[in-house]
Amino acid sequence: MVFRSNYTTFAANNDIIAQKKMSLTQFIGKVFVSRQRELENHQNGGEALQRAVLKHLLEKAKDTEYGRNHAFSAMKDYDDFVRHVPVNTYEELKGDIDRMRQGESDVLWPGRVKWYAKSSGTTNDKSKFIPVSQEGLHKIHYAGGRDSVAIYLRNNPKSRMFDGKGLILGGSHAPNYNLKDSLVGDLSAILIENINPLVNLVRVPKKQTALLSDFEVKRERIAQEAMTKNVTNLSGVPSWMLSVLTCMMEMTGKTHLEEVWPNIEVFFHGGVAFTPYREQYKRLITSPNMHYMETYNASEGFFGIQDDPNDKSMLLMLDYGVFYEFIPMDGGDPVPLWEVETGKNYAMVISTSCGLWRYEIGDTIQFTSTNPYKFIISGRTKHFINAFGEELIVDNAEQGLAYACEQTGAEVSEYTAAPVFMDANAKCRHQWLIEFSKRPDDLQQFATLLDRRLQEINSDYEAKRYKDITLQPLEIIEARPNLFNDWLKMRGKLGGQHKVPRLSNSRDTIEQLLKMRGEK
Repeated sequence: MVFRSNYTTFAANNDIIAQKKMSLTQFIGKVFVSRQRELENHQNGGEALQRAVLKHLLEKAKDTEYGRNHAFSAMKDYDDFVRHVPVNTYEELKGDIDRMRQGESDVLWPGRVKWYAKSSGTTNDKSKFIPVSQEGLHKIHYAGGRDSVAIYLRNNPKSRMFDGKGLILGGSHAPNYNLKDSLVGDLSAILIENINPLVNLVRVPKKQTALLSDFEVKRERIAQEAMTKNVTNLSGVPSWMLSVLTCMMEMTGKTHLEEVWPNIEVFFHGGVAFTPYREQYKRLITSPNMHYMETYNASEGFFGIQDDPNDKSMLLMLDYGVFYEFIPMDGGDPVPLWEVETGKNYAMVISTSCGLWRYEIGDTIQFTSTNPYKFIISGRTKHFINAFGEELIVDNAEQGLAYACEQTGAEVSEYTAAPVFMDANAKCRHQWLIEFSKRPDDLQQFATLLDRRLQEINSDYEAKRYKDITLQPLEIIEARPNLFNDWLKMRGKLGGQHKVPRLSNSRDTIEQLLKMRGEK
């Protein structure tokens, strides 16, 4: 949750609010009304909004080094943009970004960019460093937080979320090359560092706690600070939020979260799929008034918000500083938003007011609607299994696990899967390493149900499983408690927005985890 605008006005009028017996949320909610109306443009004006974004980006960056080298000033439309600017990965922009980190100005975006969001790495690097410009900070990232609140209040007019505080989880940051006022770290830490100080009146924990680098220490301090507050809303990555809440429940001796925070009403979540954690949250928070709202916010930008609680797809945010293109995963050239089709799998390409130009973000999405433009995240361009032509994507995995859990009463907290190319008996299969928060009574039945559901929703997987000729039945190995957290800790990635790769054609991740599993 991000709330910045006009808070001084609200604080100065507390007496008026009291006299009218109006809740603070009702009063603050008036600020969001005009934006709620603007969001209606996403229904019919998608193409116009996106063309306006592209025009703004090109005009703003025409005098940068990248803009001059690619003739931004001569571009008249999207076709010119495609002809002159190549599709890029991090590798192509890495040299320019590093020069920016060293303090150079006007490279990919006007002026000097002082903040860099540290993200998971590439084949050649442990980490990527995504520039976060002043404009991008406010017109992409903070705008996404603002609109999440606007949409939530529109859907829940009786909300009292601002009558209490928001628990917002964040990572940590460090100096960037020791340059003055320049920071590198988790995006969430950059957002907290630069937020309007008045927002601290409606959030916990305190800033010093939120930015601690040791997640295990931070988790306990957050729990201690938050347990006595009137927390009404949560924002963060589901896995790390659950860790904090579990710690707090142990400290308080309570069973359900509403026993600690009776007015809790919404969790704004993103970063990882919510499906593996849904049942754990339902067990922890039993209040019928609890809401869950998914957002698609990444180091590279804020892209989507779940605008309908009965529809898991998200509204694509079209009027931020992000211009979108989409590469069909079954082959073909990138297409602009106004040429996409529903049901197809696309790799997302973005150009942003942070200086990313035709940048492949690494996520794949499928559109469920084009009026308005709504989508689901289907996976990662590199996080899938296609060792035998089965084309298994993360969305398939999430659906399969959800079905097996529903049928057996099990709950999955973490998992990863990879192919076994050929064992001692010349057999090939998928191997799943799963950490259960609630173990199924029969692990083999769980595996059978998962395998059957994957065949039902993925025809390529079904074909490869036909009569066990190409692929044998999948194998499940049960992970010990906290194995995945221990693996992240070993890699210095515990907490923040770090996550475990769900699917991989390589066995590197699963072999590391299996080795750690056998060591304890």
